[in-house]
Amino acid sequence: MRLLSAGGRGVSSWSQPAARRMRFARTVLVVLGLALLPFVLDALAGRAWVRIADVALIYAMLAIGLNLVVGFAGLLDLGYVAFFAVGAYAYGLLASPHFGVHVSFLVLLPLGAIAAALFGVLLGSPTLKLRGDYLAIVTLGFGEIIRIFLNNLNQPVNITNGPQGVTLIDPLSLAGFSFGKSHTVLGVTVAPVHAYFYLLVALVALSILVARRLQLSRIGRAWAAIREDETAARAMGIDTRNLKLLAFGLGASFGGVAGGLFAAVQGFVSPESFTLQESIMILCMVVLGGMGHVAGVVLGAIVLTALPEALRVVGPLQKAAFGHVWIDPADLRMMLFGLALVVMMRWRPAGMWPSPGLRSSAASGPAAAAAAVPLPGEAPQSLAPRARGGPDGAA
Repeated sequence: MRLLSAGGRGVSSWSQPAARRMRFARTVLVVLGLALLPFVLDALAGRAWVRIADVALIYAMLAIGLNLVVGFAGLLDLGYVAFFAVGAYAYGLLASPHFGVHVSFLVLLPLGAIAAALFGVLLGSPTLKLRGDYLAIVTLGFGEIIRIFLNNLNQPVNITNGPQGVTLIDPLSLAGFSFGKSHTVLGVTVAPVHAYFYLLVALVALSILVARRLQLSRIGRAWAAIREDETAARAMGIDTRNLKLLAFGLGASFGGVAGGLFAAVQGFVSPESFTLQESIMILCMVVLGGMGHVAGVVLGAIVLTALPEALRVVGPLQKAAFGHVWIDPADLRMMLFGLALVVMMRWRPAGMWPSPGLRSSAASGPAAAAAAVPLPGEAPQSLAPRARGGPDGAA
């Protein structure tokens, strides 16, 4: 046994540095790939696809935020685009000629996150006792109320400029480096879409880290218990009220930051960008990617942002093959999108990249869900406080 034990220690001591080297090599390859990706897209597919990649990263942030609410806590939110709008207008109104103020984005992005979080708590407070379809209807109405307000707050005092939207929004600028201008670095011309790509990649990576740490925390395990059975979670001693409000607030803050970035990248915002269809699209990114899995929802955001643009070639292909267009590309995109939803819900209901622990948690009940994601180095444990009395919790 000592030989086996010693051998085991020897193998372990050898494998751990090797595993670290492999992780480091994979990280270096990923970083190099992301550094070259915008230039490769620019050379092979055109600069428009670099802008599509920028938009996909913004939607990835939105999907990560909605995943906190829908995937982690199990709260169906159909009005998530409202927080996206709050962040976008908070940035647009305070960094444009509309009010004549030009505040730094280092102030506006946190401000948009805080404003969106407050709106998230405002939405969550009256809906704490609602579940399922009823919660979905209320959140849907909230999203439409925000859009209608933005569309009509141009009289008697012009606050949002109504349907015309806010134009000439300042691009991001940091220490004299403007992301809205081209720069030459080591003889390489870095266009604005390239600079925004690198910034958005960094912010998405930070969002993934924050979401992952939340999932691995006691808060994340409590959300999992609420998702599986709120009544049982409350009986276990979990403060469902505050944790649901926290989910709404934190999820909304991601949407607020993404909205500010959207306003800076586009240079223009209007109520037409924040319709119910956008909320449904973000929810589809979460569901099709893998609800409850951070990497899965990022994959869903990238696929559902790039796929409609890729299908634009269907029109020219039909004209080249048949002499005219049989099916309008826009209609075909919606048909294929609906077909993808049906196929995924039939054969892969957990999504393209499902969470490894989600299905096992769902099969084991709320107690297992609460302990399904232990902290690193910590054994799974119940979130319920021990009853007072004897050492075994007996009254």
